[in-house]
Amino acid sequence: MEEEVKNNPITNSQNGVVVDDDTPTLSLETLAALKEFLAEQNGPPVNSEPEEEKEKEVALVTEDWRLSQFWYDRDTAETVAHEVLTLTQPSHSQSDFRVACIACPTLYAYLKNFNHDISVQLLEYDKRFEQYGSEFTFYDYNQPEELPLEMKHAFHIVVADPPYLSKECLEKVTQTISFLSRPGESYLLLLTGEVQRDRAAELMSLRPCGFRPRHSSKLGNEFRLFTNYDPGNRLGGWEQED
Repeated sequence: MEEEVKNNPITNSQNGVVVDDDTPTLSLETLAALKEFLAEQNGPPVNSEPEEEKEKEVALVTEDWRLSQFWYDRDTAETVAHEVLTLTQPSHSQSDFRVACIACPTLYAYLKNFNHDISVQLLEYDKRFEQYGSEFTFYDYNQPEELPLEMKHAFHIVVADPPYLSKECLEKVTQTISFLSRPGESYLLLLTGEVQRDRAAELMSLRPCGFRPRHSSKLGNEFRLFTNYDPGNRLGGWEQED
C-alpha cells in the first residue's frame, strides 16, 4: 500500500532531520552516515526487488475485503493473461477479438499492460475502477443480466472470478457468462474455489486445469482454474478424470 507523503516546511524529506533557521545543519557526510545507520536499523524495505523487477509490477488499487476482493499474485495474473493473449492469436486484429473480465480487475490490468490495444471490458462492482473509462461496466452479480444490450453475445473470451464461493453466486455469474458469450464459439475461463468443481461442470461443462491460481493475500481456500476448452500443454493441461 502506498501512502501519500506530505512535505513539512521544517523537515528534510530525504532524512527527516529538522532544518529550520534555529537549528544547526548537518554536513553531507554526517547526513549520509545517519541515513545509512537508519537504514540498517529499519532493515531492508518490505518486498524490495531489483529495479528491473519493479518495472514489471502492475499498479492496482488496494483490496477491499468488504467486497471480497483478493488480487492474484503476479505469477497467476501473468499466466492467465498470457493464456488469454494466446487465445486471441487466430484473430487478424486483437482489437476485434473482445474479452470480458467479470470481477477480475487484476487480469484486466495485466492484459492492458501486456497489450494496450487488446479489447477488454471489465465488469466490476467497485466503482473505483471507473478510472478505466469506457472499458469499465458496473456489475452487480445479483442482477446478472442488467448490462448494456450491445454486450449480449459480443465476447470471444469470457473470464470470470465470482466474488463468493456460494452456489447462488456461481449460478448468477453463469447467467452473466451466458449473456456475454457467443453461443458455441467463446472460450470460457472460470477462477474459483475447488468447492465449485461439480457446479462448474454441471452449469457450464467446465473442467479443471492443472494450474493452481494463487492470491497475494495467501488465502486458505484452494482455488482452481476451469475452462470449456482443452488448453493442451498450457495451464498444466486439463486434469485427468479418475
